[in-house]
Amino acid sequence: MAVTVRRLTTLPDLGLTLVAGRDGADRVIEWAHPIELPDPTPWLSGGELVMTTGLEIGADADAQFAYLQGLVGAGCVALAFDTGTRFDRVPDGLRAAGDALGFPVLAVPASTPFIAITRAVIDELTADQVRAVQRVVDQQERLARATLRGGVPAVVTALGQALAGVVAVVDPDDRVLAEYGSDTSRAIRHARAVSESASRSPRRRQLSKVLADDGGHYTVQSIAAAQDLYGYLAVGTAEPLPPADRLLLAHAVSLISIELGKPAKVQSAEQRLRAVVTRTLFDAPERMDAGLLRYFGFEPTDTVAVAVLTDVGPLLPAERQVGAALAVEGIPHLTASVGADVAVVLPADRAREIATRVQDRVRAQLGRPVRCGLGSPGAVTDANTSVHQALSAAHAARDGSREPVVFTELGTFSVLLGMQDPDALHAIAHSGLEALDDYDEKHGASGRLVETLAAYLEHNGQAESTAVALGIHRHTLRNRLARITELTGRDLDSIHTRVEWWLAVKAREMLDGRDG
Repeated sequence: MAVTVRRLTTLPDLGLTLVAGRDGADRVIEWAHPIELPDPTPWLSGGELVMTTGLEIGADADAQFAYLQGLVGAGCVALAFDTGTRFDRVPDGLRAAGDALGFPVLAVPASTPFIAITRAVIDELTADQVRAVQRVVDQQERLARATLRGGVPAVVTALGQALAGVVAVVDPDDRVLAEYGSDTSRAIRHARAVSESASRSPRRRQLSKVLADDGGHYTVQSIAAAQDLYGYLAVGTAEPLPPADRLLLAHAVSLISIELGKPAKVQSAEQRLRAVVTRTLFDAPERMDAGLLRYFGFEPTDTVAVAVLTDVGPLLPAERQVGAALAVEGIPHLTASVGADVAVVLPADRAREIATRVQDRVRAQLGRPVRCGLGSPGAVTDANTSVHQALSAAHAARDGSREPVVFTELGTFSVLLGMQDPDALHAIAHSGLEALDDYDEKHGASGRLVETLAAYLEHNGQAESTAVALGIHRHTLRNRLARITELTGRDLDSIHTRVEWWLAVKAREMLDGRDG
């Protein structure tokens, strides 16, 4: 908490009273300094609480106004006036000047020596510095945890939140590796400008630079280890960074340098370990080591949901693209292939939005109609249930779907059919309907028996609403239904027949969706 004039008046041991210039009561005091000179300004640097017994303030209101105006011009914060030595109260001229200039004037009681005020200010400043150091330590720990949980994107997000600013990381080729904030364009532009400038002077490629424009203040810092340059980190804030925040920025640069400097073999080994942990979670959760879960950013008590991406094509490029899409998110995750699909374990509270973005990016990069299913939220140790649900949901999705199909939003028939392999699905789709298919093929537009059956089942066997939906006369509908009974030898009023044919109709819809 900063030491303000107002706060100083709340310290009971001092007994200070604000008698003028209340508009400036929230000014921050950087030091307390007693001085008895007609013009003390040459010995002041700004930010001081000036303390005086009134020895040289002037004898009249004009002189006192000039004295206080000098303190204002020197950047002082307030005046503490002793009322126990030469004066028993603050002179009216000084009060009037304080109010006119908006410059706080404090009345100091006879019982309070100036040294007590100085000590109080020093104590408050020291406590403020301790709090600032503790804040940096806490934020450093948060940055370290972010590195473990989500790599560079997570560090950038944590740094942006800690500094209440925008952050961007660009590599030497000007590609944006990670960013945080509503508008990072200026930060990216400054980082690229510094990168371009440094590239013309190879000996100065590792540097830091502070800039300012209409958007605020920007600090650009090179990200390097030994002789290897990995890029530039740019931070934009409304005000220049104070020393504590510059220290936090340096810590973030170190963490990002380490992360970007990971050898490819280390990253490959880490990905293999991630896949092993994921498969263990699915197949034998009772054997899962809590330390391994924490390494990848999960606690054993966390709630997760599993997303499954299907129709991804060859697994190696698919896994690379899924990994790249997740790296942009900067969140804890586990991934592994499940048969020909890719499964991703995500924090449950953001699973749907993240799965949507990952599906979109992977579709774009692979150029394939990737479908996605999302299982129900559950304990991380129960992820095997969620992955089976996600598989069912993914298989129930249509090719055109650009959002994950959520298991809990599927109907019973969709779940049952979504769990079938393609051969079984084709068998169900043609179960008992072969005669109708043959009839429709022979009679073309005048047939439409399969379409009629589907509409009849959709409308719960209600002839009137079915006829309206098909745009035909009810007598035409009755003729078609009679023909269906004649060709199949099945009773349309039987619940067993309706269920079997409804499954066949839904299976056809699902196959149509998969075939595009």
